[in-house]
Amino acid sequence: MMYDQNRAQQPADQPRGVAGSRGPGPAPLFPSAERDKIAQRLGRALNTFPDTPLQSLEEAEGAFDEATAQLMAVLAEQRRTLRAGWQDHDPETQSAELHLALRQYREVIQRLLRL
Repeated sequence: MMYDQNRAQQPADQPRGVAGSRGPGPAPLFPSAERDKIAQRLGRALNTFPDTPLQSLEEAEGAFDEATAQLMAVLAEQRRTLRAGWQDHDPETQSAELHLALRQYREVIQRLLRL
């Protein structure tokens, strides 16, 4: 078996298309600016640990709190959007529309379970 450098550089948790590249998949849960900010805080905590272990742990805890708060906000918005798609509609709502809403719930829950 030959070593595939391009494939080795791809994140392991990303879906792959037929050619081995990342598939379109769902959008990230966090905006890139927020992801970068949280990652920088975590990196700072890891890098300063040898000199200031307690402060490093406090910084890591702050990054964790920021990430969980951001995740809760994103999930609350997704829930609101999903619910608006089917709640308070005419009782005669088409089965296809309800099926679409169910599929969207399934996709979000599956993403959460992969975290």
